[in-house]
Amino acid sequence: MVVLEPGIVYSLVAAVVWGVYIFLLKQYFGGYPGPVVTVVVNAFAILWYLPVAATQTSPGSVPTLGELGFYGIAVVAGTAVLVGVAFVLFLDALAEGDVSYVAPINKLAPVFVLPIEVVLLSQFLGPLQIAGVLVATVAVYVANYRGGALTDPLRRAVHSRPAQLALVSAACYAASDVGKRVALQELAIPTAVWVPVLFAGAGLAVLPFALRRWTSVRGALPKFAAAGAVVALGEHVTSTAFALVPASIASPIVNTQAIVAVILGGVVLRERNFGIRLVAAFLAVAGVSLIAVGGDFRTVGDVVAALPF
Repeated sequence: MVVLEPGIVYSLVAAVVWGVYIFLLKQYFGGYPGPVVTVVVNAFAILWYLPVAATQTSPGSVPTLGELGFYGIAVVAGTAVLVGVAFVLFLDALAEGDVSYVAPINKLAPVFVLPIEVVLLSQFLGPLQIAGVLVATVAVYVANYRGGALTDPLRRAVHSRPAQLALVSAACYAASDVGKRVALQELAIPTAVWVPVLFAGAGLAVLPFALRRWTSVRGALPKFAAAGAVVALGEHVTSTAFALVPASIASPIVNTQAIVAVILGGVVLRERNFGIRLVAAFLAVAGVSLIAVGGDFRTVGDVVAALPF
């Protein structure tokens, strides 16, 4: 009997939670503008998470604004804004495209993380990571393939608004992931403090857009409250996973949420082209896994030396 490490278990739980959440967004929140959903869901998520923050945070562990400095404050604010923008773009993509089409593309965020880290944080690009970028790119191609000429998917992706929105959202999520790394590691902000700050910052960032497109949610408050609970749970479980195992292990597992969303979209909503999009989802996760795991190997010799035979 194989016994999984707690960190891996938390990663798997996070993948399921976020996959279900993506499906719920498409199924039950399609009639609401993305900024409105972001603001209301984040507000409920903060309320759900406050007891956790209050019981797991010691005042002395929280850096002051003076300790953070201009750079630290800019990182926190910029990351929150990027998360808010990325989520709104993702919701807009879901509103215009099938969840089984949008989710695999949006889960390519780690493809964008590597170039950002290479440029800003001197991250090394290993052979497996290069392979991962190629596999993830193929996933985008497969997600757009409908038969015909081999160049048709490329043209379709360029002109497909859901694909464009999903890719820009992925890029924003990637930049915010780098910001999270800096905030949690270099700035040493406790996770229990970071999560509600992120919720609040992302909500405030899109609040002006929400007010312009405001739609009453009074009759759907229980639904929004439930979504907020899912988001709070997802962020907490994800943070716990990253605290227990290396990011190279947790990240690809958490990103299998795309497969969960695709399966739910195909089985429950009976979306078209389910089979090919399921293949695209698996390719996307495979690419993400190669990118994450590839960071442990600096040369092809390292890969060969790590083989169990």
